[in-house]
Amino acid sequence: MLRRGLLALVLLAMALGAVAWFDRNALLYSAADAWIVSDPLAPADAAAVFGGGLEDRPFAAADYYRRGLVRKIAISNIGALPAEQLGALQSHVAANRNVLLKLGVPGDDIVIFGANLENTQQEVVALHLWAQQVGIHSIIVPTEIFGTRRLRWMLHHEFTDRPDVRVVALDTPDYRRDNWWKSDVGIISFQNEILKYIYYRIKY
Repeated sequence: MLRRGLLALVLLAMALGAVAWFDRNALLYSAADAWIVSDPLAPADAAAVFGGGLEDRPFAAADYYRRGLVRKIAISNIGALPAEQLGALQSHVAANRNVLLKLGVPGDDIVIFGANLENTQQEVVALHLWAQQVGIHSIIVPTEIFGTRRLRWMLHHEFTDRPDVRVVALDTPDYRRDNWWKSDVGIISFQNEILKYIYYRIKY
């Protein structure tokens, strides 16, 4: 039985090697496709924009709002960088809000949650607290493709009262699931997210 198992592993490794040699693109695409998770879009009470991803997250949230999928957009109140504290740079919170305003989201429908949040774990906890306080029962959280698996695990781990929290995968301006290996940013992002996922699973 052990000998058969080892033989199967050797044959699998040879098959993967052959695929990698003759069709490297298909193998790399399949690796990303297996890693990325994305929940189906459906109406929700709000969309949440976490820190980072200024080039795509607020744009996705504004699109959900315009399509009538959400009624509110909540922005994570991440801590300001030293240059932001000096007023030399616009804060990330203000930048997200301005993007949403320019895309037609009314100011009254944009809210801020948390205070000086430093990492994704703190953002998830703060989002849960805000949702409980204002009676939000369903939330869409858009994020870049490789961060989806970690973020969805964290949200489900925190929201134990089981509201409807969905993570939607976003392609970035720099890479997509079908070409990520052609971009240094894509390769680094995939590698980093695997390490982050392992770290967060161990720590939390």
